[in-house]
Amino acid sequence: MVPHDFWQEIHPPGSFETGGDFTSFFVAELEDGKQLRLPIRVLAGGNHALASLIINQASFAVLDELAEKLAAKIEPFGIDVIAGLPTLGLTLAAAVAQKLGHSRYVPFGTSRKFWYRDELSVALSSITTPEQHKRLYLDPRMLPLLEGRRVALIDDVISSGTSIVAGVDLLAGCGIEPVAIGAAMLQSDRWRAKLDAAGLRWQRLTKGVFTTPILERTAEGKWRAPV
Repeated sequence: MVPHDFWQEIHPPGSFETGGDFTSFFVAELEDGKQLRLPIRVLAGGNHALASLIINQASFAVLDELAEKLAAKIEPFGIDVIAGLPTLGLTLAAAVAQKLGHSRYVPFGTSRKFWYRDELSVALSSITTPEQHKRLYLDPRMLPLLEGRRVALIDDVISSGTSIVAGVDLLAGCGIEPVAIGAAMLQSDRWRAKLDAAGLRWQRLTKGVFTTPILERTAEGKWRAPV
C-alpha cells in the first residue's frame, strides 16, 4: 500500500488474515467483522508499535461508517449534545452528532481567542504531540449549550488517556459531568489506568468502535499482537 491509501475503505469480513504477523499495516476488526487497514507506527526503542488512525485523512465512507457505529453505541445514554476534543476528535464528533440527529455540536479548542476565560481551560497534551504544552478551551458562548444537558465527550482515538481526562476535567470545571465517552479507536489498554484515576465510573461509560493492541516486534522484524 502507498501511504495515502490507508483509511480509505471498510473491507468485508475475512478480507485479511488477522491471526498472524503484520508487516506494513495492521488489520483492525469491527464488531460486525468488517475490517480496516491501519498503518503501523513504531514507538521509541523500536521494539513496539501502534496501529494509527488519522480520521480527517479517512475517506468519507470510512468516517461515515465509524460515526454511525459510535452513534449507535452512545445513543442509549440519551445524549442531548456532543462535545468534541481537538484536533482530530472534532471531525468524528461532528459526524456523530449528525448521526444522532443533532443540529450542532460543541467543539473544544486549543487556540485561545481574546474573549476566552482562563477558568474555562485546562492543560492538554497527547501521545501524538507530547512535546507541545497546550491548553484546552471551551468558548464561553458554548457553555449554555452544555449546562443541564446530557453530554457525550468524543475523541477520535483514546490512547494514553491524557486528552480524554483533560476533556472530563474541563467539563467538571464547568459543573458538567458527561454521561458517555466515545472514540473510534481504543488504542491499547494504557488509557484505562488514567481514566480510573479520574474516576472508576469512566471505563464503564467509555465506548469505542474497535480496539487495537500494542504490537511487539518479532525476531523476523514483523509485528505481532500479544496473546
